[in-house]
Amino acid sequence: MLQTGFDPLRFALAALAGLLTGIAKTGVPGFGILAVPLMVLAVGDARHSAGWLLPLLCLADLFAITAYRRHADARRLFDLLPWVLGGIGLGAVTLSASERSLRLLVAAIVIVMIGLRWLRGRGGAAETGAAAPAPRDRRWQAVGYGVSAGFATTVANAAGPVMNLYLLARRLPKQEFVATGAWFFFAVNLIKVPIYVGRQLIDRRSLMFDLALAPAVVAGALLGRWLLPRLPQAMFDRLVMALTVCTAALLLVH
Repeated sequence: MLQTGFDPLRFALAALAGLLTGIAKTGVPGFGILAVPLMVLAVGDARHSAGWLLPLLCLADLFAITAYRRHADARRLFDLLPWVLGGIGLGAVTLSASERSLRLLVAAIVIVMIGLRWLRGRGGAAETGAAAPAPRDRRWQAVGYGVSAGFATTVANAAGPVMNLYLLARRLPKQEFVATGAWFFFAVNLIKVPIYVGRQLIDRRSLMFDLALAPAVVAGALLGRWLLPRLPQAMFDRLVMALTVCTAALLLVH
């Protein structure tokens, strides 16, 4: 049920969601998805919480693309773009489905992606005796990741796990990982704005609430930028994967 007033506890939960969003965009992808259930608890309605969270995501995206603009590799995203747009369209159509059904579907997508990546990594290690080289992009992979990411981001602001798996599979250096993902989400989140406005998930009240949360997002973005250079690449990869697994669990139990 959408809350008409916000007590200190609910505002604290929303502020924590904003802080994690900022950290995720500039430092550790994966933290951002933890903001999804926190915002749901703060707002009291999963469908509206997606709209209330979106402007905060856009603000954090701006910090990320500014901080890492020299590291982005947009070519990584060209093959995904048409399929992402298709996934966004599919998500917009299915927004009227029950919230529980949508979240279970997104969680299932994430679990399947995790399983596929684990199997591919295991097979590569078995053949070479070491970590497999970065695989070449294939059309079916672009279709799967693109449609899944577009759908998940539209129905639940939950494309992070899908894109994390895609970028991990490319074995990008951590700065390029964060920068490429930042440009992807900045473009996708802007596309979602008119969809959410049309469904009245973003309004004057939600924007005023987001304005009050903006300092938390900025603090998180600065903290994430400080943290990223201090994380070893191997630890960064393991942390992203662990948070992605936690994400699937949160979506299932929420």
